[in-house]
Order: sequence, then C-alpha cells, then structure tokens
Amino acid sequence: MHRVTTAELQQHGANGDDQYVRVSITEPQKMGEGMGAYMAYRVSTQTNMQFYKKSNFSVYRRFSDFLGLHDKLTEKYLRSGRIIPPAPEKSMIGSTKIKMSNQSDQGASADFIERRRAALERFINRTANHPILRVDPDFRDFLESELELPKATNTSALSGAGVIRLFNKVGETVNKITYKMDESDSWFEEKVQQVENLDAQLKNMLTRVEALVYQRRELSQCTASFGKSVAMLSNCDEHNSLSRALSQLAEVEEKVEHVYAEQCIADFGILCELLKDYVALVGAIKDVFHERVKVYQNWQHAQVVLNKKREAKAKFEIMGRTDKINQANDEVVEWESKVERGQEEFENISRMIKKELERFELVRIQEFKVTLINYIESLMQNQQQLIQIWESFLPEAKAIA
Repeated sequence: MHRVTTAELQQHGANGDDQYVRVSITEPQKMGEGMGAYMAYRVSTQTNMQFYKKSNFSVYRRFSDFLGLHDKLTEKYLRSGRIIPPAPEKSMIGSTKIKMSNQSDQGASADFIERRRAALERFINRTANHPILRVDPDFRDFLESELELPKATNTSALSGAGVIRLFNKVGETVNKITYKMDESDSWFEEKVQQVENLDAQLKNMLTRVEALVYQRRELSQCTASFGKSVAMLSNCDEHNSLSRALSQLAEVEEKVEHVYAEQCIADFGILCELLKDYVALVGAIKDVFHERVKVYQNWQHAQVVLNKKREAKAKFEIMGRTDKINQANDEVVEWESKVERGQEEFENISRMIKKELERFELVRIQEFKVTLINYIESLMQNQQQLIQIWESFLPEAKAIA
C-alpha cells in the first residue's frame, strides 16, 4: 500500500504550474560531544526549476540553520502579508538529551530525533511549495550552498539571545491583545473569527488525539501484560489441550500487542503531527493579521501627526509667521507622503493576506483529505491483521477437549 509522502502531499494540487521543488531530510547525525554537540541533517533536493543550479543536490544542515532560515523569511515577508510556514519549536529537554547521550543510550533520543526530522521535512516542503518563498535567495542558499551557513545567533534555547527572543514573543502576544482597530472590511471581520474558531477546534482535536495515543499505548502495554499472564497460566495447567490453547493465546496476544503499537504510532505520526503543524500554521495566520493591524496603526498615527502639522501651519499663517510657514509646509508635505505610503501599505497587505488565505485553504483541504485517507487505510490494514490473527487462533480454541 502506497502512503503519500510529505513532499508529494504538499506539492499535489498546490501550485498551478508544473514546476516543483521536492526536499527530503534524512541521515540525522550527531556532531561533537557534550553540550557543544548538535544534530546535522542531509537535505536532498529535486527540482526542475531553472532558478537552481542543478536538478539534484544535497547539503548538510544543522537544526539552528532551519530556525535561522525561518527568521530570515519572516523578516523579509511577514510585513507584506505572506504566511510563513512555522519552523519546529526548539525543545530544551530534547536537545539536552541529544547532547548528553552516548552510544549506549542513543535509543532513548531516537524517537525525538525522528519526530524532529519529519517536522523539519514538512517545514521545508511547505516553504518549497510556496510560489514566492521557494525562489527566495536565502532559501536557495539553504538548499544548495555547500558552504557552511552563517551561525544563527538567536536560535539557541539556552543562550541570552534565546531568552530575549522568548521575552519578545511574550511582548508580541501582549501587543496582539492590546492592538485594536476599527475593522471596515467585512471579509477580515469574518475571517478573523473563522481563524479563531479553527484554532480552538484544532487545539481541542489535538488534545483528544493525544489522549487517544495515550490510551492506545496503554492498551498495547496491558495486552502485553495479559499475554504474559496467559503464558504463565499455560505452564501450570495439566490439561494438555487447554495448556496448548493458552500457550497459543499468549503468542496471539503478543502479535495483537504489536498491532496496537503500530496503530499508536500511526495515531501520532499521521494525525497528531498534522494537527500540531496546523495549530502552528494558524498561529502564523494570526501573525499576519497582527502585522496588518500594526500597519493600520502606523497609517493612523501618520494621519494624526499630519493633522497636527496642518493645524500648526494654519496657526503660523494666521499669525503671519512667515519664518515658520515654509518649514511647516515642508513638514505637511512630508507627512502627507507618509500617510499615502501608510494607506498604500495597508491596502497592499490586505490584498496579500486575502490571496495567501485563499491558497492556505486550498492546501489545507487537500492535505487533510490525503492525511485522512492515509489514516483510514492504516486503520483498515491493522484491523485486517487483527482479524487474521484471531481467525488463525480460533481452530485451536475449538480443539480444546
């Protein structure tokens, strides 16, 4: 059964042309030892775009390079209303485990590394699928430059810059609450409410799926315990056919446990990760909404200053202060230009957000469709395995005499 990959899923139907950039993240490697250690990933790209030097190429990038790329794209494009795909959050606990792990306990961090690898792959392919971001020079350098990228200074969770970054995020959150504007566009009024509702429902569903993963894991563990108890019972039962059936049942329960464990992995890897991504993507949409409010505030501030400059000019004219009139007139012209630029910027970011949200909806529907199909297929496959397991055991149970 073919399961659609991240790159295929995100490329499918998202762009109106035949050009593509497909990226795979593989071969995570621990570089260095102790607190100076870090993970490097092989970033392999396939493309038919002339913008890139080759059609197939690979480089190695560390986790902080991904965060640095996200920061650069945000700095360039957020102000214009582009929705920047969110990068995976830096985990202080997970990173510390990787740094301090050795050959004997690398298995403890293997699951974390795989989840991060998959999250990085989704982030890069979402970026590669964006018609503007995929031709950004910094994105191209990230994918194909064989030189080591400049070290990102504000991505470390333990650094002073990382702490400042955290406080800045808190400050931005407060600003999003305090910034207000009189919305005159009914489209935005409706969309803001829709996004808030989507955010709440995604977070609610994520909580439920996480509970499902936990319960499925518990079921797998309880099934294993039950199988061991049945095996112990079969060893002390003197009835031959019953003892044999119980022994077979113990083996069946072990197989069932593996099926439950696989379904638990599917619950997390398919559903949970998708929902986490979309909670973060909705956060990115809220960021562009907030940026629009900031642009509006700047425009209105310029309008207020312009009014004051006009009043000052009028007073100078009434008072006959010819020595002040020329300067006042220059200031009025200057602020009239700022008001015009502010209005133009507000109209531009509003148009861009509408365009970006239209694209977001198309991609979201397709991505949820493909993910649900993959998830249903995994459920059906596991249920079929369970039926086969129990059908093979049934004759042994009936043979008890």
